[in-house]
Amino acid sequence: MINARDILETIQMIQDEHLDIRTITMGISLLDCIDSDINAACRKVYEKITRCARRLVSTGEQIEATYGIPIINKRISVTPIAMLCAAAKGDPVRFAETLEKAAQTCGVNFIGGYSALVQKGFSAGDEALIRSIPEALAVTDHVCSSVNVGSTKAGINMDAVALMGQIVKKTAERTADRDCIGSAKLVVFCNAPEDNPFMAGAFHGVGEADCSINVGVSGPGVVRAAIAKAPRDASLSEIADIIKKTAFKITRMGQLVGTKAGEMLGVPFGIVDLSLAPTPAIGDSVAHILEEIGLECCGTHGTTAALAMLNDAVKKGGVMASSRVGGLSGAFIPVSEDAGMIDAAVSGSLSLEKLEAMTAVCSVGLDMIAVPGDITPETISAIIADEAAIGMVNSKTTAVRLIPAIGKQVGDMLNFGGLLGEGPVMPINTRSCETMIHRGGQIPAPLQSLKN
Repeated sequence: MINARDILETIQMIQDEHLDIRTITMGISLLDCIDSDINAACRKVYEKITRCARRLVSTGEQIEATYGIPIINKRISVTPIAMLCAAAKGDPVRFAETLEKAAQTCGVNFIGGYSALVQKGFSAGDEALIRSIPEALAVTDHVCSSVNVGSTKAGINMDAVALMGQIVKKTAERTADRDCIGSAKLVVFCNAPEDNPFMAGAFHGVGEADCSINVGVSGPGVVRAAIAKAPRDASLSEIADIIKKTAFKITRMGQLVGTKAGEMLGVPFGIVDLSLAPTPAIGDSVAHILEEIGLECCGTHGTTAALAMLNDAVKKGGVMASSRVGGLSGAFIPVSEDAGMIDAAVSGSLSLEKLEAMTAVCSVGLDMIAVPGDITPETISAIIADEAAIGMVNSKTTAVRLIPAIGKQVGDMLNFGGLLGEGPVMPINTRSCETMIHRGGQIPAPLQSLKN
C-alpha cells in the first residue's frame, strides 16, 4: 500500500535528488515498409512512424502533468535500417533523411535504428548502410546509429570491427566543425539487446511487437543520497541492501509510467530499463555513488569491486519490483555525461584501462570517451575488439562510443552541452595493433556459447 511517507519520499527524490524517467521510447517495426523501390520504402517509413508516434510526446507530457514525474526524453527506435536496404536499391542516406523528417514531425529528441547486425557476417544491405554512417550522421541531427559486431553465440566479426574503426574516425571528421558530434551518436555493440530504450544504441528488434513502449529510468542521485544516510561504519552487505531497496522504488515508478503510456497510446508496454544513467548535473553521478561507498576518487583501486556491487544490487532490486525488466539495466559509466567521471578523468585518477576493467562488471562499456584526434582507425578497431571480447566471454552487453576529437590532443576538452556534457581528451596506448586488425576473419565463439 502507498502511504503518505512513500509519497513524500518520492517527491523529495524528484525535487532534490534528480530522480526522473530518462526516456520513454516507442519501438516501431518497419518490416512491413520493405520495398524494392527506395522512394516507396521511404514514404512507407515516414507514414508508419508518424502514424504510430504522433501522440508520443503529448502523452509523455500528459503523464508528467498528472503524476509530477519528469520525463526528460521522448524517443523512437525502429527496425535496423540495413534490413530495408537489403531490398531497396539506392543511397541508404535517404532512409536517414526520412528518419530525421519523421523525428522532427513527431517532436522527439532522438530516433535510433540506423543500424546493422553483422556479428556473424555481412548480409545484403549491411555494408552499404555501415559505409553510409558518416554521411548519414553528418546531415541529420536526431538520427542515432549502432552496429552489432559480436555475440556470445557467434563470436566477433573482425572484418566488421576493422571497418567500424574507419567509420568512427570518418564520422568524427565529417562533424569536426561541431565538436565531432556524429561519433557521439554512433555506438558499436557486442550482444546488443533488442529492447534497449537508451540512445545511441536503441533499435527495435525483429522479435519485438509491431509497436511497443520501453521506459528508461534514472536515479544515480537517489542512490547516492540513500547511501549517504547510512552510518559510516555500515558494512558493504548493508550498503548493497540499501541500493536494492532504492532500486526497487525507482523501478516501480518506471513500471507505472510505462503501463500508463502503453494504455494511453494503445500499444503494449515492453520493458523497464533500470540503468543508472547519469547527467553532468551535480548530484546525478554514478562516480559519486562509488565515492560515497568509500573511494576517495573514482578510478582508484577498489572501483571495479564497488561498481560490481552497485550493478548487481540495482538489478536485484529492479527485478523484485517489476517482471518487465529488460534492456541494459545496471549502471552506465559515460565519461562526458557524468560530473564525477569528468573530474576523475581530468585529475588522472580514471584511465582508459581502468574504464575497460570496469566494463566487465557494469551495464555497457566504453561510453562517451574523447580520444586524441590523430588516433588511427586500427587503434579504434582494437579498442572495439577488446570491449567486444569482454562482452562475448562474459555473456553480457558491451559497447564502445568513442569520439576522436579532431584537432585536439590529450587534456583538451570536448563540449557537447546538454545531457551529452563535456569531457577531457583521454590518453591512449599508441603502440601499433595494425597487423592484428588487418588479419580480419572471425574470432570464434567461446566454449560457453554451446549451451543447447
